[in-house]
Amino acid sequence: MLRYFDTHAHLSARHFDEDRDALVASLPERGVALVVECGTEPEDWEAVKLLSERDFIYAAYGVHPHSAADLPDDYLLDLSNRLRDEKCVALGEIGLDYHYDFSPRDVQERVLREQLELAVEMDKPVILHDREAHDDMLAALKPFAGKLRGVMHCFSGSAEMTKDFVDLGLYLGFGGAITFDKARRPCKAAQAVPLDRLLIETDCPYMTPVPHRGKRNDPGFVTLACDKLAELHGLPSDEMARITLENGKRLFGIT
Repeated sequence: MLRYFDTHAHLSARHFDEDRDALVASLPERGVALVVECGTEPEDWEAVKLLSERDFIYAAYGVHPHSAADLPDDYLLDLSNRLRDEKCVALGEIGLDYHYDFSPRDVQERVLREQLELAVEMDKPVILHDREAHDDMLAALKPFAGKLRGVMHCFSGSAEMTKDFVDLGLYLGFGGAITFDKARRPCKAAQAVPLDRLLIETDCPYMTPVPHRGKRNDPGFVTLACDKLAELHGLPSDEMARITLENGKRLFGIT
C-alpha cells in the first residue's frame, strides 16, 4: 500500500464531532501514514494535543489571522509552552488573510511577526496561510531569510511567485484546489515547484478535491492531490507519494 503524508488537517473541527474517532482509526487502512493537525487559536490547542496522542498524528500550534484580534496578552507564553510538547512539529497555522479581513491588517501583521520571531527562537518550522496578501507576506518573511523554515500551505500564488518563496527556503503545499475544474493557476504553480519542495495536504474539512466536491474533506482524500501532482510533474503516483512523504518528514523532523 502507498503511504501518504497529509501535512495540513483540522480534524479537531466541529465537522468531525460525530465520527472523529472512527474516521481517525480508518486512516492507516486508507494509506495515510502521517498527519499534521493544525491549531488556529488558543481555544483549540488542547483538542489538537489530544489528537496528537495517536501515533501517526503530529501537532502544530499557532494563531490564524482570523483570530489575531482577540488574543490574550499572554498568548505567546501559552504558545511557547505548547511548542515544547513532544509531538509538536511546527508553529502554525499563521499568516495573513486579506480576503476576509476578520482581523485588522496591522494586527494580522503584528501577530504574524511575533510568531515568526518565536519560531526562530524555538527552532520550529512554520505553517503559513497567505490569502490575497502575497506582497505583504514576502515582506514579513524576508527579514527571517536563512533563519526560518516552513511551508506555504494551500499555495494560491502564481507560478512566478513560487520562486520567491522557494528562495526563502520554504516548501509549498498543494491540496484539493489543483483538482478543481479550470484550476490553471494552481496547477501551473505546482509544476513550477522543485520536487524537493513539494508537499501534499487536505486542509480538511475544507477544500474537498474532485470528485468529492460538496462533501466533507478528510485526510484519506490526500491521495487525490498526490495523483494530480504526479500527473502535473509527469511522474507515477507512487513516486510522488514517496517524494512528498520524505519531504514532509524532512521539514517536520519526523524520523
